[in-house]
Amino acid sequence: MGATLGDRVYLNVDYEDQYVQPLLLAALKARLPSELLVFVHESEQPPPLNGKLLQWRQYENIDFEHLLEHPKTNLANSYVIRKALIRKHYLSTTVSHWLIKRPESTLKDHVKGSVEFEVDYAEFLDDALVEAFELKEAWAKNEGLDAAEKEWWILKPGMSERGQGIRLFSSEEELTSIFEGWDPSSDDEDDAVSVSDEKPSASGDDGHDGNGIMTSQLRHFIVQPYIHPPLLLPPPHPSAGRKFHIRTYVLAVGALKVYVYRPMLALFAAKPYTAPAEASTADPNEELASHLTNTCLQNGAREGSVHAFWSLPSSLPGLSDEWRGDVFAQICAVTAETFEAAARSMSIHFQVLPNAFEIFGLDFLVDAKGTAWLLEVNAFPDFAQTGEELQGLVKGMFEEVVEAAVKPFFGLEDEELAGAKAASEMAMVLDVDLGRR
Repeated sequence: MGATLGDRVYLNVDYEDQYVQPLLLAALKARLPSELLVFVHESEQPPPLNGKLLQWRQYENIDFEHLLEHPKTNLANSYVIRKALIRKHYLSTTVSHWLIKRPESTLKDHVKGSVEFEVDYAEFLDDALVEAFELKEAWAKNEGLDAAEKEWWILKPGMSERGQGIRLFSSEEELTSIFEGWDPSSDDEDDAVSVSDEKPSASGDDGHDGNGIMTSQLRHFIVQPYIHPPLLLPPPHPSAGRKFHIRTYVLAVGALKVYVYRPMLALFAAKPYTAPAEASTADPNEELASHLTNTCLQNGAREGSVHAFWSLPSSLPGLSDEWRGDVFAQICAVTAETFEAAARSMSIHFQVLPNAFEIFGLDFLVDAKGTAWLLEVNAFPDFAQTGEELQGLVKGMFEEVVEAAVKPFFGLEDEELAGAKAASEMAMVLDVDLGRR
């Protein structure tokens, strides 16, 4: 029997990314029954108002009104509100609130405590830090210590992306100097405006103030103890001695299941790691290339900067031969707890929907003892950082997303292939019923 009109699934797929679009289309065509699919851009007829529709588009182009009006037939690749996760200052609050309720949570050992503050100009920094007791205590302890003994901190603008505006400091004077360097001239004062809470920041250079941060991103900040020393790979690995972080792809489905994609990436800094206190210049921020592992900052020269995580050496000095598996287990546990914390304690700022799913990019840094620390959660992650050699990892991930999020929603699961789920690369780490129908 042929497919009926009611069986058809209309696909509005336009990711606006030359790297992602062909991989996404290939995954959809590989995992969904072709006789049921109607790609909107190829069809002369628009999808019927109450027809089955999948929107897989950039955030700002999703028709959220249609999504909310048709919860049983319309599926989209993003939640409407999720800043409890994707904005650094909101994420800090999410973790803080969760730990107050659940002090035994694993997050206490895998997320660095943060000091949050708001400030527009350097002259108001003192007022902004009136209650930053932990930070002031660290500064007091640093006084009189040798550079190697000082505790260093990392400053992160709450709404920046792609490593913009990250700075290191160990004293009040150094922090003040950073903000003084960002103060706009009198002609630019009107540029310090807020940006949309949910729309990802632009990836281009327009609006930059010349210091690696957009003036529109000034205002919300967090500072955290700098993680030192990080785990470094020994020779003869091609990226030996360079700091790296792990990019983990996480799928959130409905309200709410969360999956961690087992294939992960290790993204390496451009230069060999040196401790902040050992910088060859007076200002360690002039050598951020040894500290920042965002490969998007490497001007396209990423040779040796991107590796599959599971290809890293299985044996490292000071760690067990199971260190990679141990790290993956930590990542799964922290991811589950983070998403549950956002959904339960910050539900205003993370509103799950039964007819939405979303792929997030979570970044973890592993320290020299093998502990995985959550750095941030990214919406609409830059898949192109994966590069051409490892693009199969991204395509495989999209296929797993189709299996876990798309097929069940439209009732397209194949019972004969049910056993294949046991071999899935998607590890379910959270399955809670939040009462959203």
